[in-house]
Amino acid sequence: MLNLPFVLRWYALALAVIVIDLWTKYAITQMFEFEGQSEAYTFFFSLSLHYNHGAAFSFLAQQGGWQRWFFTAVAAAVSLGLGYWLAKLPRHKIIEALGLTLVLGGALGNLYDRVTLGYVVDFLLFHWGEAYFPAFNVADMAICGGAAALVWDSLRKPG
Repeated sequence: MLNLPFVLRWYALALAVIVIDLWTKYAITQMFEFEGQSEAYTFFFSLSLHYNHGAAFSFLAQQGGWQRWFFTAVAAAVSLGLGYWLAKLPRHKIIEALGLTLVLGGALGNLYDRVTLGYVVDFLLFHWGEAYFPAFNVADMAICGGAAALVWDSLRKPG
């Protein structure tokens, strides 16, 4: 049976993730004039505007455009599935609900970019010397954090 207050609380958290993600992406696009522009804050961290036309780590980014709609369809289907899963989750599954919520919010934040812009705005850039980790955003952090919560929850005792 659907527990509406329980579900709405998690959907509200997913919405907060989306709002924070979109606000930070907007702020970074206002801060920088062109893609690739960067400002170092420490010897290992910079803000840097990047447009990701692919998936994680720019996977399939150079494929001519079809990947935009492919990743849009995948993100939409996954988001619907996560929303349904979350709605059916028993109330005592708090860690699982948190994980699903973070993945859902992150997926929808990046989905919004794909649909409206055709790419995902990335801006958090970590580096060491000349070695750079791929740029990412708040939605990516939520997805990774949510996936980690789901893995952690699955390794705990059943129940």
